[in-house]
Amino acid sequence: MPNTNWNDLSPLQLGRYAEYFAKMEFASYGLKVYTPEVDDHGVDFIVRDRKGRFCEIQVKSLRGKGYVFTPKSKFDISNKNLYLTLLIFEHGKLPDIFLIPSQAWEVPNDVFVDRNYDKPGQTSKPEYGINISQRNYGILEIFKFDETIKDFV
Repeated sequence: MPNTNWNDLSPLQLGRYAEYFAKMEFASYGLKVYTPEVDDHGVDFIVRDRKGRFCEIQVKSLRGKGYVFTPKSKFDISNKNLYLTLLIFEHGKLPDIFLIPSQAWEVPNDVFVDRNYDKPGQTSKPEYGINISQRNYGILEIFKFDETIKDFV
C-alpha cells in the first residue's frame, strides 16, 4: 500500500501523483490512455473509450476540503468530450476520485462555480472552480469515478 501521509508531498508531487493515479484508474478499465508531448492546452491526457471516442482529461488534486479551479482558457465547457478528474486526498487513505463532464459548469451552483473576475480591480483570469466542503461533498457523489466511468466502457 502506498504512503498515505499526503502532507509529505509538495504540491507539485501531489499533482503528479494524482495524474498518474488517474491514468491507472482509466487503464484498469481496459481503456487506452495517451499522454500528449506538451501540456499547453490544459489537457493532461487523452482516453480512448470502448466506442472509439477520444476524451480529453484534465486532472486536479486537492488536500481535504477547499477550492480548486481551472482557467476558462484551458477548459471549454462546450466540448462534450472534455472531463475533469478530481482527486481529493485525505490523510491515511487513498484519494476519492471523481470524473466530471465539462457540462457540469453549464449551470453554476454552490459546488460548480463560474468566475469571470470582470469587476474593476479584479485581476484574476476567468475560471471554472469546484468548492469542496463537508456540506456540499454529497453533491459530488453522482460523479464518483466508478459510476461515471460506465459512460466510457
